[in-house]
Amino acid sequence: MPKPEASQTSPTYAADLIDGVPGERVIHSSERAFAGAVWDIRRDSFEYGGETLVRDYMDHTGAVAVLALDESDRVLLIQQYRHPIAVRDWEIPAGLMDVVGESPLLGAKRELAEEADLAATDWSLLTEFYTSPGGSSESIRVYLARGLSATETFARTGEEADIERAWVPLDDVVTAVLERRVQNSVMCIAVLAAHASRERNWSTLGNVDEPWERREWVRGERS
Repeated sequence: MPKPEASQTSPTYAADLIDGVPGERVIHSSERAFAGAVWDIRRDSFEYGGETLVRDYMDHTGAVAVLALDESDRVLLIQQYRHPIAVRDWEIPAGLMDVVGESPLLGAKRELAEEADLAATDWSLLTEFYTSPGGSSESIRVYLARGLSATETFARTGEEADIERAWVPLDDVVTAVLERRVQNSVMCIAVLAAHASRERNWSTLGNVDEPWERREWVRGERS
């Protein structure tokens, strides 16, 4: 991805607000400190600000998510159990980019079918972000899917076996987010982004084939 120098002053205009990449990094070592069932923990030794630092972080493949919106501006939400927080939280369909050679868009279509038994004819890029940049390399891309239709029921297992689905007006989900009644980060960001984009007549939506520079930048730096 482009490597702008980190700004030394506060941004004045919206166009000036961009994450800064601090030039070429010097990484002395990078090793897998722990091999997990789903994710590994990586330990890097690198130079920054004249110091040698060591940091452990989750080595993540990246993920995709889908905000499915029907003709009545209702969002498809799914509820499933998440063991680390011991909660059945409300989410949008999402999953790992762990299929070799699969594009982000195909991954999103797969997750929509697997978790919601749905297909869509109209796809747009809604938003993308780092989920926890202080401790994980995960970058997630969220698509807006419209023109929805049912597919064959997918055989789900584990925590996904008892997924519940609900169609909720977008405005009502935004209210639930602002009142802190739902707290799944991907869902919160996605519905707030969709609400803001709708206010701008969806002018902020991107092309589904837009290069995923943030994910490729991080993965390239690790390799």
